[in-house]
Amino acid sequence: MRIGILTAGGDCPGLNAVIRSIVHRGIAEHNDEIIGFEDGFKGLLEGRYRPLDLNSVSGILARGGTILGSARLERARLREAADNAGQLCATYAIDALIPIGGEGTLTAARMLSDAGMPVVGVPKTIDNDISATDRTFGFDTAVTVATEAIDRLKTTAESHQRVMVVEVMGRHTGWIALESGMAGGAHGIVVPERPFDPADICAMVEERFARGKKFAVVCAAEGAHPAQGAMTYGHGEIDPYGHERFIGIGNRLAAELEKRLGKEARPVILGHVQRGGVPTAYDRVLATRFGWHAVEATHKGAFGHMTALRGTAIEMVALKDAISELKHVPPDRMDEAESVF
Repeated sequence: MRIGILTAGGDCPGLNAVIRSIVHRGIAEHNDEIIGFEDGFKGLLEGRYRPLDLNSVSGILARGGTILGSARLERARLREAADNAGQLCATYAIDALIPIGGEGTLTAARMLSDAGMPVVGVPKTIDNDISATDRTFGFDTAVTVATEAIDRLKTTAESHQRVMVVEVMGRHTGWIALESGMAGGAHGIVVPERPFDPADICAMVEERFARGKKFAVVCAAEGAHPAQGAMTYGHGEIDPYGHERFIGIGNRLAAELEKRLGKEARPVILGHVQRGGVPTAYDRVLATRFGWHAVEATHKGAFGHMTALRGTAIEMVALKDAISELKHVPPDRMDEAESVF
């Protein structure tokens, strides 16, 4: 078979491990020919690709980012790709396409699949918000980075008797905030699934100071927002790719806490550092398994599906099920976290 690969959307630790796995499995086991499209769906539309062999993926297992590059694409151009799915397959003489990406990429993959392109998807998002899989690679790395940051910030917060608001990624779901907050021992966690009241956070801080603890750390997902009327907070506009631009809950919450408490409060925005650098061992293994099973799925003709982790097994699930809803933090998980604040 001649298989095309592309990586789209935001970069993520483990992407190169997937690419490496697909190339190794495809060439060594099936004698496949593998090509990689550059910069995601842009490369697919613009004819920018290169052959991938064993030498080209040597040494990339532990590298962050993606050797193929990535880019977001306007929805009109994604529809253009779907409208020309058959012609694209013929132009590149590919028997299958394996797109690696998050919700937007998998939505585009389904569009291409519905248009007749043989597609097998691989889910990727550090937010861990794809409901059809128990875990996505990149999430463990992001949680590890955020946890280390919280560990480090505790010492400086205590030295200066400050409140630290650590903003982590998580536009619509709070998985990174939940798990890094728990692992790092944050004193408060705010997530998009549960609107917060700054008065509750202030009460927590004041109670800690009353017990002689002169600092506090709050872990906030970037998409977290206050309850209606609890504090002044606006919403950003929508970017060309259909994503809301957040106006910075870390900065706004820190300012609100400082005003109400009369104590120093500082925001720390971790941003893209969470998805840069080397992937953890867990993410390398999961990404490698996803790549292996994606190749096997193409040879079984399981098109219109994506790889998913269910328990400890890798299964194939329909793309339509994979993108039907986001995986939100359930109330019981927040209750568990709050019990140890």
